[in-house]
Amino acid sequence: MRRCMTNKNNKSARADRRAHRVRARIRGTKEQPRLTVHRTLKHIYAQVIDDSVGRTLASVSDTDVDVKGKKPVEVAEMIGKLLADRAKTANVSVIVFDRGAYRYHGRVAALAKGAREGGLLF
Repeated sequence: MRRCMTNKNNKSARADRRAHRVRARIRGTKEQPRLTVHRTLKHIYAQVIDDSVGRTLASVSDTDVDVKGKKPVEVAEMIGKLLADRAKTANVSVIVFDRGAYRYHGRVAALAKGAREGGLLF
């Protein structure tokens, strides 16, 4: 866990529990790595991770694309497409999606949509 969970009612502890609950069922392998999403108020990040060796195969963030004048959901979709391109260069075509502590809604869903349009299979 990334934070101390002594106070079980604070926001970060609840987010950690949600992420742990999701990640307990999802495991990335060499044949099917894990696509994980991290979202902040300003930025969005995505990585394709092989958990069997603990290696990041592809990563992308919104600092890699031109976001000037675009809405956050549009940026997330662009990030998904760029991640799909980078994953293809790493010979990855099938992934499992790890939404972490976030709902599959808004920017997270748009990133997944962009990755699917880019050619990744979930």
